[in-house]
Formats: sequence, C-alpha cells, structure tokens
Amino acid sequence: MTTITRSPLLFLSVLLALVVIASAGILAQPVKPKQAIAHRGASGYAPEHTPAAYKLAMEQKADFVEPDLAVSKDNVLFCMHDDTLERTTNVAEIFPNRPSSGVRTRQPGKHWLGNDFTMAEIKSLDAGKWFTPEFAGQHIQTFQDAIDLVRGKAGLYPELKSPELYKSRGVDQVKLFVDIIRKNGLDTPESLKTTPVIIQSFDEEAIRRVAVDLPTVPRVFLTSKDEDVTEARIKALAKFATGIAPEKALIAKHPEMVARAHAAGLTVTSWTFRADDKDMKYPSVKAEMTHFLYELGIDALFTNNPDQFPRR
Repeated sequence: MTTITRSPLLFLSVLLALVVIASAGILAQPVKPKQAIAHRGASGYAPEHTPAAYKLAMEQKADFVEPDLAVSKDNVLFCMHDDTLERTTNVAEIFPNRPSSGVRTRQPGKHWLGNDFTMAEIKSLDAGKWFTPEFAGQHIQTFQDAIDLVRGKAGLYPELKSPELYKSRGVDQVKLFVDIIRKNGLDTPESLKTTPVIIQSFDEEAIRRVAVDLPTVPRVFLTSKDEDVTEARIKALAKFATGIAPEKALIAKHPEMVARAHAAGLTVTSWTFRADDKDMKYPSVKAEMTHFLYELGIDALFTNNPDQFPRR
C-alpha cells in the first residue's frame, strides 16, 4: 500500500527534475553573436574595395569583408561596386578615348564599363586618390587578391553584381565565381570554419545556381521589395536560400518579417548602415545598428563603419 502511494509522487518528482534539467539546457545554449559585414571594406574611412579598406575592416574586427564582384574583359572577377570604372578610378584620365557605348546608368556623361577592359588595364588605374590624396596609389583588387588578403583573418561575403549584364555579353559570372571558390577550397567544411563564405545577390537565378553548385556555402537573397518579405515569398525563398537581406527601410516598414524569416529558417541581414547617412533618424549610426540588431532582432548588417558596431 505504501509503495502504491509513493509511486505517483516519485514519478512526478522525476518528471519535474527532467523539466528543470531540460529548461536549464535550453537556457544554457549560447546566443549566436551578431555579425558585422564591412560594406566594401571599411569604406567610411578608406576608398572602397581597395586593400586599404579591407585591411582596415579587419583591424576594426569586422566579421566579414564584402567584395562586390565584377568581371573584366578577360573574364577575371574583380572587386568593384559599379559596373563602370569612372566613379572610383582615374580611368577617364588613363583611357580618355575608350568610353563604352550603350551603357545605361543613373549618371549622365561618359562611362567606362569594367567589362571592356582587361584586368591588367584595370590594375593600372588609381583607385584611391578620388577618396583623399593620402590613398593615391591604391589599386583595384581581383577576387583572388581579396581571398589571399582576407583568408584566415575574417569571412568573405561576396556579392554577384549584375549577372544579367554579363549574361547579355555571353559571360557566365556565376560559373566564374563557382570555379574560383572551388579552386581555393573555400567550400570545404574545414575552410568554412576558418574563413566563412556567404554569397549574396539580388538575382534569384544566381542564388539558385549557387545552391546547386556550392551547396555548403550559405546563400543570401538581397531585396528592397515589399513582395519579398511576405510569408508566402519567404517560405519560397527558404527552399533555395539560407538568408534574406532586405534594405533597412523595408525591415523598418515590416518589422514582423524578422520573426517570419527566422521561423522559416532564414537569417536576416540588412543594409547599409553608415555614419554619413543624411537621412538617419537616430542620434548615431551605432544607435541605429543597436536598434536593428537588438530590438528588431536581425542577425547581421552591412556597415561602412565597422568600428561602430555594437557588440554585446
């Protein structure tokens, strides 16, 4: 009779103990740290995509350096945000008689498309003095240069820029990217531990192809469109992407999308956080980043000012 009476109490005690242990285990799980991605390098302080900007980003403890990727005339991937060279180099001085024809940009005037120049010609350009005279002599890097500079010191977060442009010219930018990642072994589990790589693009086809060709490499879909943060669209993206990167204004407009993306298994990254943003509604870029990271709950962000990234 005593045994029968005590058994239910014993069972409840054991069950309670298990619940406590399980709860403690959950609470003990480490919180995944937020990540700072140096937008074009530490581009708030040094000319974008130059060795100086990448080195400074790593000195400022950025988790990732972001190389935007363009393609030269001789099919070499190089680090450049714009499709054309004139904004951040002295191409108009060095090659005044070689502006490209039929180039569509937001800016009026002559344009020098990077894909119309060999890598040797692009390397001959000054990519620093436009920023400030002290950076004169800085040069454009190939993606291989960037890999060699960053590998083992930070992660790489490349963006495939304008795949449609290259496709129209018979250039398979995605294949060039896949080939160089494989050549450097950057898709292996061992390498990804020491040099994380995340690929990003606004081009859905590019992300889908990388999902097949480099399945071990995380893939982030960039967007500034409202329709890309709906529940149905996020579920669709989760079938081939590992993360979504909406523009910060889009997240501010639809803050619920962060939880929605997390529920679908996607990371959430945002762009671009810069100290010189004239439209900023916060007292500082650090305050703005703090709001998005710790109040809205995003996982990572692109910033021109890695030294201002708020870590907890």
